[in-house]
Amino acid sequence: MVRADTKRKTYNMKKILFIFFFIKLIFFTNYSNSSETDIYKKIDLFGEVLEKINKEYVDEIDQSESMDSAINGLLQSLDPYSAYMPPEIFNQMQTETSGEFGGLGIEVSMESGVVKVISPIDDTPAFRAGIKAGDYIVKIENNQVQGKTLSEAVELMRGPVGSSIELTIRRRGEKKALTFNITREIIEIQSVKMELLENNIGYIRLTSFNENSSDQIEQKIKLLENKQKINAYILDLRNNPGGLLTQAIRISDFFLDNGEIVSTKSRKASENRKWFAKKGDITEGKTLLVLINYGSASASEIVAGALKDHKRAIIIGENSFGKGSVQSIIPLKNKGAIRLTVAKYYLPSGKSISEVGVKPDIEVSEEGDDFRIKTDTDNQLNYALKLLNG
Repeated sequence: MVRADTKRKTYNMKKILFIFFFIKLIFFTNYSNSSETDIYKKIDLFGEVLEKINKEYVDEIDQSESMDSAINGLLQSLDPYSAYMPPEIFNQMQTETSGEFGGLGIEVSMESGVVKVISPIDDTPAFRAGIKAGDYIVKIENNQVQGKTLSEAVELMRGPVGSSIELTIRRRGEKKALTFNITREIIEIQSVKMELLENNIGYIRLTSFNENSSDQIEQKIKLLENKQKINAYILDLRNNPGGLLTQAIRISDFFLDNGEIVSTKSRKASENRKWFAKKGDITEGKTLLVLINYGSASASEIVAGALKDHKRAIIIGENSFGKGSVQSIIPLKNKGAIRLTVAKYYLPSGKSISEVGVKPDIEVSEEGDDFRIKTDTDNQLNYALKLLNG
């Protein structure tokens, strides 16, 4: 007697192979040059491999999961930021949490099969635990990350508020793996903090580029300027993983009188764009220092790079992350989606940020394991203050 699930699996395999045969037929009928013939052969090979796995592999496989893995493998072979989101993951991304689930407060990407921390977010469990930009998450609880997709790894890190999770980390310069036990919380990001430091120095801490960031900065600078005679500003972009391009452009524009801010180049020439500053520096040209580190990515790099190229600011700290690409979320017919890189950012100098980042004018590395931003151990901020107080 043949079991129903066996019949279903056989049917599924036949259906998959029929789809591949149909694709082959389209390619064979419509295309004839050598490059397209190679594609036809690869599709044929993929179908053959899938059939062999189904017949010969030691364990029974979930064919649907295998196809998802193949799709995700294709996307992740392009760059660390392109990925496949199954329907349930895409739905979670679109739906705001009601407080039932919490997170750790880290921005992550995939590199060499493991999860890489782009940056920990200020005042979050990961930040307080000591997770650093550039850390590699190799194990989540008892689950090895190697072989999992980014979406799967992120899902493992989600959980009820108040529950704890153990992360095993590999860190540059450390011979042994580090273990962190972190308690999940609701992550609420306050993107802009501003205060007046010694000698009337305005300190602006920007932790992300959300839809209200530029309005908050503009309001707080104007409020500060009306109350005090400000001598200089420090814009702190450390551990800022980025956000909205429109906000990066507007915030850069606050400190510039003219000139190009950033450009994007796409595969389609019609989609190539440039953005320029409008006249009017809201600080009236006051001295500006910008702090960056390896956790400064994407929109942070646009701001730091534009201000550096126009010689409007002195950049202090460490080389930034190097995420100079634009991702678009493209919905699919199965209610899932793909995150696909569709363009790259270029600085006014014409240089790409991708995998290079922004190099500081003055390199100041973090000192000691107890280093924390905006505390007594913050040697980078202390250096900036000494420079301004000269």
